[in-house]
Amino acid sequence: MVSVRNPPRCVCVIGAGPSGLVAARELKKEGQNVVVLEQNHDVGGQWLYDPKVEGQDPLGVGLTVHSSSYDSLRLTSPREIMGFTDFPFLIKKGRDTRRFPGHKELFLYLKDFCDWFGLREMIRFNTKVEYVGILDYGAFGEDLKWIVRSKVKDSDEVVSEVFDAVVVATGHYSHPRLPSIKGMDAWRRKQMHSHLYRVPEPFRDQVVVVVVVVVGNSLSGQDISMELVNVAKEIHLSSKSLDVSEGLSKVISKHDNLHLHPIIECLHEDGRVVFVDGSWLTADTIIYCTGYSYSFPFLDTKGAVAIDDDRVGPLYEHTFPPNLAPSLSFIGIPRKLIGFPFFESQAKWIAQLLSGKRSLPSRDEMMKAIQEFYKSREAAGIPKHNTHDIADFEYCDKYGDYVGFPHLEEWRKDLCLSALINSDVNLETYRDAYDDELLQVAHRSPHFTQLEAEAFLNSL
Repeated sequence: MVSVRNPPRCVCVIGAGPSGLVAARELKKEGQNVVVLEQNHDVGGQWLYDPKVEGQDPLGVGLTVHSSSYDSLRLTSPREIMGFTDFPFLIKKGRDTRRFPGHKELFLYLKDFCDWFGLREMIRFNTKVEYVGILDYGAFGEDLKWIVRSKVKDSDEVVSEVFDAVVVATGHYSHPRLPSIKGMDAWRRKQMHSHLYRVPEPFRDQVVVVVVVVVGNSLSGQDISMELVNVAKEIHLSSKSLDVSEGLSKVISKHDNLHLHPIIECLHEDGRVVFVDGSWLTADTIIYCTGYSYSFPFLDTKGAVAIDDDRVGPLYEHTFPPNLAPSLSFIGIPRKLIGFPFFESQAKWIAQLLSGKRSLPSRDEMMKAIQEFYKSREAAGIPKHNTHDIADFEYCDKYGDYVGFPHLEEWRKDLCLSALINSDVNLETYRDAYDDELLQVAHRSPHFTQLEAEAFLNSL
């Protein structure tokens, strides 16, 4: 439905990572007055590498460092499927020209995007958002006003401003999620979350027995394990399932000091790590590669939006809280998808709703759709904490239909899946073995069916 165009609004975008930047670009195109508040000194979000993690609580309590990128981090997807639709992630002379470049190259791409579309003038750097709340809780929807309090780094002054709308684009890779293991509090040796892992050197030549236990059969867990295998005396990978990928099995078979274990049963003060199968070892360090949780400590919606076991909601299409839309929206919540194009479609929908080009269903209709979605996830046996794991190209295309956003090309979908499958088989080499011939094969290969795509993505 198309409605009368609204006058320009003052919109606050929180975060200048990929989702925040594309939101600012789309809002600017719709004629809105945009202010982007970014706590770091530059754009990039997670892709703004920060080597300085000294003084941080190793388990993630009270963290001030935002990025989770480690020094050797490379993309797990080829550059052809990264980037925004009208600003492709192209190879640039004199830079990282690999198909799977390092984190710095994606950071430079985001800087280029920011400069090309003139976004930097909207961004206030070194500005941390302390509070976002409803100015007048008696009003809802389009008439809402928001008070935003922020503080510039190294300043005690808190600045309060009023906005017509707020777009939360803070990402979901900065609040560490930790397992609950008996004895964690009493274990006196080094424990840390992978959020603070940067380089392997601190784990070299540790005294007596050097045992690094990496918890979680995740991409970061695999990367960190492979990096530490040449430094630490022993690596013990603890995984929920011993039925690991072919690629990881190959890596384990090649290294005498890399071992696979089931999940941890308990920890003991003397350094022992006991696994559920009864085996145990004495470790110096535990690195928890156990993922991240959603966290919006600054946001006060009087209960309209809550986080329950990593379900942020209620959110219509993972984006709009029905009682506060469209004046409050979230971008970048969904996981397990081709991120940049999806963020772009979210940004377009948000911007067009605020300008009046489009309108949302009624609150009751949105709430009904959310409840039906929750029931379908429950019926499919999907845990609540995986609510925002999409793993469905068809959903991404349907989402784009809300704003006339183009469907992902079939070759791009195939390329994404073939890269994931290749990594599953050739964990150590897939980033460098992915040549032009393989790309051409992806272009002309039979397409994965929707069921095959969903099954594979959900297995990750």
